[in-house]
Amino acid sequence: MIKLLSHADPFTADLIYQVFQVSYAVEARLLKSNDFPPLKRTAEDIRQDRTVFYGFWKHEKLAGVMEIRSENTRTHICSLTVDPDYFRQGIAVTLLEFALKSYPSERFTVETGLGNAPAVSLYENFGFIRQKTYMTEAGIEKVAFSLQK
Repeated sequence: MIKLLSHADPFTADLIYQVFQVSYAVEARLLKSNDFPPLKRTAEDIRQDRTVFYGFWKHEKLAGVMEIRSENTRTHICSLTVDPDYFRQGIAVTLLEFALKSYPSERFTVETGLGNAPAVSLYENFGFIRQKTYMTEAGIEKVAFSLQK
C-alpha cells in the first residue's frame, strides 16, 4: 500500500533514512563507489527537505520510498528506493506507476547511476529516454532520463 509520508516528523524521517541507507548501500556496491553522496544524507536532512515522499508499506514495514519534486509541467523523481529485503517484488514498478498516474505533468525526469542496471532497466521499460550521461564530483557516472507524456 502506498501512503504519503510526513517526512517532517522525526520518526517518519528516521524510517525513510533507514530505507535509504540499506538501499543506497546496494547501489554504492553496484557502482563500485566508496564515496556515495546519498549515503551521507541524514534523517535531519530528510526532515527539512521540501520534496514529497511516498512510502510503500508491506506487512506494516516501510519497504520502499519515492521522493518527488513537482513544478508546473515537470515532475522529477528525486529518489526511488526499495529495502533489499523486498527486492524483486514489484515495489519500484508500483511506486513508479503511482507517480506517473498521480502527477499530471507533461514531463517526468529521473537520474541514476549508469552502472545501476536494475534502475536503468526499470526506467527504460517505462519508456524513459536517456538524455545524457555525466560524471559527478564524487566520480560516479550518472544517466539522466526523461519521459514525455
